[in-house]
Amino acid sequence: MGNAVADPELDMRALEEWLGDRLGDPDVPLVAHRLGAGVGVANALFELRRGDRSWVLRRPPAVLNDKSASDMTREYRILRALDGSPVPHPTARLLCDDRAVLGAPFLIMDKIDGFTPGFELPEPFHSDSALRRGLAEAYVDGLVELAAVDWRARDLDGLGKPEGFLERQVPRWLAQLERYRVRDLPELDFVTDWLERNRPMMSEPALMHGDYSPFNVMVAPDAPARLAAIIDWDTGTIGDPLLDIGHLLARWTNPGEEPVLQAQAGGTSHYPTRAELAARYAERSGRDLSALPYYECLALFKLAVILEGMYARKYAAGVPDSDNMMADLVPRLMGASASFARGERQ
Repeated sequence: MGNAVADPELDMRALEEWLGDRLGDPDVPLVAHRLGAGVGVANALFELRRGDRSWVLRRPPAVLNDKSASDMTREYRILRALDGSPVPHPTARLLCDDRAVLGAPFLIMDKIDGFTPGFELPEPFHSDSALRRGLAEAYVDGLVELAAVDWRARDLDGLGKPEGFLERQVPRWLAQLERYRVRDLPELDFVTDWLERNRPMMSEPALMHGDYSPFNVMVAPDAPARLAAIIDWDTGTIGDPLLDIGHLLARWTNPGEEPVLQAQAGGTSHYPTRAELAARYAERSGRDLSALPYYECLALFKLAVILEGMYARKYAAGVPDSDNMMADLVPRLMGASASFARGERQ
C-alpha cells in the first residue's frame, strides 16, 4: 500500500545540529513553519527563517505510492545541473540523504518570490485577462527551454534510461497498478492496448520534468507573465520530452469543454486552446507533435494509475466510495485518456 516514512514534522534540534553554520550564524534562531496542506501524497514543505534570510525545506510525504517517487537526491542533482541555464528553477543549497536526521532525505533551497497558479489567480492576473495568454505561453516556453538543455554537458548521464523509454511506459505503470489494484477500471484495457499499438518513434531524448502542470510552476508576481521557477523535480528524468507537453495539454480545458480535472486558474476565458499551445511548442522547440494524442493519452493513463494508489489506500482503510474523491476521479481520468486515443478530445 505504499512505503511509509516518518510523519513529516521537523525535529528542529536535529535539523540545527546537522546544519551547523551552513545556513548562516547558528547563534541566530532558526524558525520553521509548514507550508501548504497537511500530510498526504504531496511533498512536505517548510519555510526556514534565520534573521532576514529564508529558505524552503522539502521532504517526502508520509506515504509513497511507489519507492521511486519523491526522490530528493534526484531533485537536488537536477536543480544543481540547471544552475546557469535558461530554465527557471529554485537554487538548491543543501541535501541531506541521512535518514537518521529527520526520518527521510530532504533538501533545502532558496525561497521563490511568486505564486503557484493552481486554482486561483491573484492580482494583477485576476483582473487583467490579457495576462492569461502570456501565462499559458510561459508554461509552454518553460518546457521548450527544458527540452533544449544539454543534459550530457550538465553531467546528467545516468539520470534516466532514454533507450526504450516509451516501450517501458505501459508495462511499468501497469506493474505499479497491480501492486495495489482493488477494482476494475473502465477503459483500462482499451487505453493500454491502444498505447502499445500506436507508440510513435521517440522524440530526441531530453531532460524532462515528469509532472509538469500549473501546479508545479511558480509565476512572478507582477506583469508581464513569466515563470519565476519550475518546481517539484523529484520525478525528473532523461526521456521523451513530448510526454511533458502531453501532460500539460491533456489537463488543459478549452472553452466549452468539461474539465478533465479542473479548468485553468480563473477559468478558460482568454487562455489559448490546446491546439494553439501545441503549435507554439512545435514552432519553438522544432519537435514533431504529430503524435500528440499518444502523449496526452499516456499522460492521463499514468496519472490515473498514480491516483488509484490513493483510492486503494482509503479503500483498504474502510473509507466508503462516497467519501473517497478518487472513486470517481480515476475512472474519469481513464475515460479522458481514452477520448484522446479515439480523437474525441483534441
